[in-house]
Amino acid sequence: MDRLWSPWRSQYIDSFKNKGEKIEGCVFCHAVNEDINDVNCLKIYDGNKAFMILNLYPYNNGHIMVLPKRHLSDMNDLTDEETSEMMKLTKVGLKAIEKVLAPHGCNFGANLGKEAGAGIDTHLHFHIVPRWNGDTNFMPVIGEIKVISQDLSVTKQRLREAIAELIK
Repeated sequence: MDRLWSPWRSQYIDSFKNKGEKIEGCVFCHAVNEDINDVNCLKIYDGNKAFMILNLYPYNNGHIMVLPKRHLSDMNDLTDEETSEMMKLTKVGLKAIEKVLAPHGCNFGANLGKEAGAGIDTHLHFHIVPRWNGDTNFMPVIGEIKVISQDLSVTKQRLREAIAELIK
């Protein structure tokens, strides 16, 4: 893969990496205990049994994940309460993305296992990825580069505000 020089990107990525420290263990379990109001925290909603978080390396702007707070990898191990809250948060996440970003559509799903494409296969998570006509253009197809046009902290704030209105 060719590289696109973007020196500003390191500051952007470092600002969301636990202040530059390497996280030991499961990054999602670490996120469960993070303060949602911390500028370095990517959580956009903290529920009782599940939470929503922005993807640090998004496929598209607004790429969020819905996760159980409990560390598990098999959907069959979810309790009814966890399943219910995760599905509720998925619906809220979709509505918030529609309100804030107005995509033409969304991908929703889970990669269950390494072989299915899960980057982190030990902690179950659902992906919600906003999609727009033309978002798969020459940059990712030929250049193997994805351009995200909005700062992650701006997306975080806008989605948190929309979610707060939806969950009243």
